[in-house]
Amino acid sequence: MNTLEKISKNLNGFSKSERKVAEVILAAPQTAIHSSIAALAKLADVSEPTVNRFCRRLDTKGFPDFKLHLAQSLANGTPYVNRHVEESDGPDAYTSKIFETAMASLDTARNSLDATQINRAVDILTQANKISFFGLGASASVAHDATNKFFRFNVPVVFFEDVLMQRMSCINSAEGDVIVLISHTGRTKSLVELAQLARESGATVIAITSKDSPLAQEANLILAMDVPEDTDIYMPMASRLAQLCLVDVLATGFTLRRGPRFRDNLRKVKESLKQSRFNKAEYD
Repeated sequence: MNTLEKISKNLNGFSKSERKVAEVILAAPQTAIHSSIAALAKLADVSEPTVNRFCRRLDTKGFPDFKLHLAQSLANGTPYVNRHVEESDGPDAYTSKIFETAMASLDTARNSLDATQINRAVDILTQANKISFFGLGASASVAHDATNKFFRFNVPVVFFEDVLMQRMSCINSAEGDVIVLISHTGRTKSLVELAQLARESGATVIAITSKDSPLAQEANLILAMDVPEDTDIYMPMASRLAQLCLVDVLATGFTLRRGPRFRDNLRKVKESLKQSRFNKAEYD
């Protein structure tokens, strides 16, 4: 997690005066990099010792070291690949960066989730007559994974990658049906249109997307996650993992809500698959 991400994540944990420093930096990080400690303290309306204390809270040695880390966090990395990976990185470096970034992003996403909204989503899903999972691009693979999870739950599940099929499915949906639309940015026009079509047909729309996005504004229920990844410039990585984890959360909530008798049905499904695999004991 880079310095800007650390500041954003820990914003509510700073003291009142330290938060003033944090907000000034988040609002204009380039200005902070080129400011003296006195200038930054004046901008934040705090003392210079407060700025130094803020810098040490972020595991830097002081203001000059903090500015160096801040500048590094603004580096562009490798465009269309990953913000944290440089073109000169070797296998050890980029492997470590990808895993560390993913773990930090998942932690940020988890802390940004609203448990009340998750509970409402589980309520809606367990009462659905039919559930559809739609996404495009990287989110399509997440929608496909969700279909594989919910398919075994003894409820009709629909998945299409083709946009025209998605549109027809939403038009043919009805009251009691649930459409789950997945988009990290929430700015994909086709998915926003799907939400509108589904709601016009009487279906309930759940959006796994960014808060206040166009898609979020069209959904009945929003499951918003804060994933610090700009997929307009970089390849979708951590955002996709966060979506997959949220699908697992919903699937878990679904099975727990249905109770022991429902889990007995899942046991039967598992047992029916045993013949499709080699016996594990033979390879121990």
